[in-house]
Amino acid sequence: MKNRVFLGGTCAETTWRDKLSAALDVDYFNPVVEDWTPECQAYEEVEKHTYCNIHLYVITADMIGVFSIAEAIESVMTACKQTVFHVIPEGFSKSQLKSLSAVCEMVLKHGGIAYIDSDLHRSARVLNYCFK
Repeated sequence: MKNRVFLGGTCAETTWRDKLSAALDVDYFNPVVEDWTPECQAYEEVEKHTYCNIHLYVITADMIGVFSIAEAIESVMTACKQTVFHVIPEGFSKSQLKSLSAVCEMVLKHGGIAYIDSDLHRSARVLNYCFK
């Protein structure tokens, strides 16, 4: 199976996916669409669970909901999936970062890759060198 990365994480009109995808040498699926419909959600589920064996979750302070955190934990607990959890710390409070650090520890404990780092391109390097 060829590696394919699911680009999960913060949406909220962020541009991190555009910046990251320009630096990727691996195949990826970007779930963000202009008009989110039930069909889009169904398509994302097929991509994520069937075709994407690597799940990246980039978490930024722009996040509105917390579902991406739950998705990351689900991914790291799923056989045959590799999970990368990247928290960009700018904008989070000290207590939020403490909680996100605990999520990172949980991801690491279950065999995923997790870090808190301001450099978005760290994830590109991890994906390009570990999963190419």
